[in-house]
Amino acid sequence: MRKIDSSIPATPSVQVIERMFSLIDVLASREEAMSLKEISEKTGLHPSTTHRILNDLTIGRFVDRPESGTYRLGMRLLELGNLVKARLNVRDAALGPMRELHKLIQQPVNLSVRQGDEIVYIERAYSERSGMQVVRAIGGHAPLHLTSTGKLFLAADDPQRVRAYATRTGLPGHTRNSITQLPGLERELAKARQYGIARDNEELELGVRCMAAGIHDDQGRLIAGLSISAPADRLDEGWLSKLQDTARQISESLGHRPT
Repeated sequence: MRKIDSSIPATPSVQVIERMFSLIDVLASREEAMSLKEISEKTGLHPSTTHRILNDLTIGRFVDRPESGTYRLGMRLLELGNLVKARLNVRDAALGPMRELHKLIQQPVNLSVRQGDEIVYIERAYSERSGMQVVRAIGGHAPLHLTSTGKLFLAADDPQRVRAYATRTGLPGHTRNSITQLPGLERELAKARQYGIARDNEELELGVRCMAAGIHDDQGRLIAGLSISAPADRLDEGWLSKLQDTARQISESLGHRPT
């Protein structure tokens, strides 16, 4: 049983966030749009306060205003919910195949997803009894351009989005091998698009190399990456086909059918 951290308050510490949650809960209780007056009464908030917070939520698309003075839950919540659903589904679908791949190669296998300008590790398969290995912590994160899975996600973006990413982040480096210039990154992404796999050649951490293959959903969208991390001198190119087969198996279990 998971132990609950008693230091985390049962209610939000910021009052406006607590009020926002209350408004969303009230809107969720009804399928049809609700009037400002009714929402105010059900939450116990003053109409002016209710109106101000609802306007901010509307700007963020968390709330829709179908007509003046009425509100309902917005599409942004559906989008976020679908993202969470995809991550949960891919984790369930991936864990068994990941364990089988780990048995074959005796190196850690990682499952990660994109979150903004980073990848986040959401699952792993490894053995505590194995010798030297590279184990990524669940919940750990790293810049897209320094990781094999991150490069897959950038390769799926159009050139304008890649340039925007480079401008936004500045392409910081972690090692002497890190790609910190846009032309070099674009060449690396072109290879990832051509071959359907990506690599990290000691770019995030010296002494560690990785290879990754993408996992796609039933709409053909890249939703996660499956990667193998190993000490640089132990990464075996013979693992690549096994990695791709495993990623394909997981994708097919999510309804993906290659064109």
